[in-house]
Amino acid sequence: MTALDVKKIRADFPILDRQVHPGVPLVYLDSTATSQKPLVVIEALNSFYRTYNANIHRGIHVLAEEATAMYEDSRVKVARFINAPSARQVIFTRNTTESINLVAYSWARANLKSGDLIILTEMEHHSNLIPWHMLAFEGGVRLEFIPVNETGSLDMQVYQELLKQEPRLVAFTHMSNVLGTINPAAEIIRRAHAAGAITLLDGAQSVPHLSVDVQELDADFLVFSAHKMLGPTGIGALYGKLELLENMPPFLGGGDMIKTVHLRSFLPNSLPHKFEAGTPAISEAIGFGSAVEYLEGLGMTQVEAHEQEMIHYALERLEEIPGVRVYGPPAEHKGAVAAFTLEDIHPHDVAQILDRYGVAVRAGHHCAQPLHEKLGIPATTRASFYIYNMPHEVDQLVAGIYQVKKMFS
Repeated sequence: MTALDVKKIRADFPILDRQVHPGVPLVYLDSTATSQKPLVVIEALNSFYRTYNANIHRGIHVLAEEATAMYEDSRVKVARFINAPSARQVIFTRNTTESINLVAYSWARANLKSGDLIILTEMEHHSNLIPWHMLAFEGGVRLEFIPVNETGSLDMQVYQELLKQEPRLVAFTHMSNVLGTINPAAEIIRRAHAAGAITLLDGAQSVPHLSVDVQELDADFLVFSAHKMLGPTGIGALYGKLELLENMPPFLGGGDMIKTVHLRSFLPNSLPHKFEAGTPAISEAIGFGSAVEYLEGLGMTQVEAHEQEMIHYALERLEEIPGVRVYGPPAEHKGAVAAFTLEDIHPHDVAQILDRYGVAVRAGHHCAQPLHEKLGIPATTRASFYIYNMPHEVDQLVAGIYQVKKMFS
């Protein structure tokens, strides 16, 4: 059994007490889109605005010094969470999407030329597709894709063949937001390095749910968002190896990213400030630090174990429903994500009816249209689970699906 006391955890999340319709309690199964927030995170935001709201890095008064200390302390916490060698290697961004774009605009545009190859996968979120499409359109780089096989895993034999073309960059998701597939990141990175390529790991879905160690993985870049791991929206992170970050030109120009400015020249600031132009998301960064501390208190091994219990149970229950097809690998090879279709009923209809019973799920292509094209379907319904979900909520999901079948019969 999991070591997590889920009932106790649920008490930390006030939104879980809400009734979304009269007499209908919330069953929140949409954490892959965004997680709910514990009281410690909410209170961290509230405390900033109530007691030490000030801009950072500029002022010498008490409030500014307190705000700066808390902001930079959160950077240290995030660095520790992913085992970064230095907090200087953690850049605060708005989200995973901006982190990927930062690498695309700064590192890629400075280092790639027409004809250079970037390897991606067929299961990528649009955030790890569009920046590279834009680069291909502007600069003529080539894009090739590791296929997704019938089991929902990457075809590693094709990957090995693609590496013979000497790619400059391999960018891939650690965990699929649709299939839940946990890709063999360390092996993909090792092979990429052997071929002379730099790697970018999209950890939007993995960092909230798994123990992710950038030094153990030997990742060149890692990107992730706070809002998927109990933190606020509007704040994310980019980790990069020190040599790469130091040699990259600034992404945005403005205040705080400069060391000196003259009318006809400027000298950029040192890391990490070189990539954090203007007033940052100060309160959000502080909330991010609180979220990281909360997860550390639970223990990521226990988080993963609980989610494995949830996805095993969810797949067992879903697969017993006639007409349901669940996509992705078996539970032991995936995160707590269950994307499914139900006979000929559109996923939007499924989600809308489930909402009547308080069950919040996601429906659509989940910003992964190419993957859905590969699967031959326009959309899926997706249920996703986190630290605050319990088996009885899976039962409520299943009961709701039976109601959907009844209505459409």
